[in-house]
Amino acid sequence: MHYRINRTSAAPPLDGKWEAKPWAAAATAEVAWFHPSGSEHRPRTQVRVLYDEGALYVFFRVEDRWVRAVASGFQGPVYEDSCVEFFVRPREQGGYFNFEINCGGTLLLYHIEDPRRTPAGFARFTPVAAEHVAGMKVHHSLPRSVDPEIPEPVVWTVAYSLPLDLLEAYTGALPPLPGSRWRGNFYKCGDKTSHPHWGAWSPVGEELNFHQPERFGTLEFAP
Repeated sequence: MHYRINRTSAAPPLDGKWEAKPWAAAATAEVAWFHPSGSEHRPRTQVRVLYDEGALYVFFRVEDRWVRAVASGFQGPVYEDSCVEFFVRPREQGGYFNFEINCGGTLLLYHIEDPRRTPAGFARFTPVAAEHVAGMKVHHSLPRSVDPEIPEPVVWTVAYSLPLDLLEAYTGALPPLPGSRWRGNFYKCGDKTSHPHWGAWSPVGEELNFHQPERFGTLEFAP
């Protein structure tokens, strides 16, 4: 899988307007592969990403139902809720980041260098510190708490800025973005909704495990 991240001359608005400029100029990725162990629910999930010299900008749009958001604290189990995820590895041989955000805008974020599972989580990982995410801006169209679950069809969005200095606090200085190629994946999940599902942009195979960097797609930064 291949996704081209277009450059923007100005930081895009984080207001949930999918077709507004400059978001309309971004390529659209579709989270279209769903693991067969999930329910029949297959929410249409689209993603757009832009960049400038200081940040990436990520916008998810989800046509969903059976939506919930219970996790409310930073680093809480947001993957159990209606959740969208962006995993990104800036260096070919380095660790990756798992930006997991539920529909209420709550974030879970680690820097993972060895994704083998252990009782503590992973063989080698670092929870990203709160001070390093302080520069992120997150927009979410639904309330922070969605409980009880919304069973009716609903369209919800999550958009956020991702400052490069957040990544560089864990990776060291990164090369200039134009022309660079990173690796990454986009996901949609809802582990503890009434209709659990696990969707991916770049398929993850038979194992129900999003933490497979060898299956990430290519993210190419336009000049």
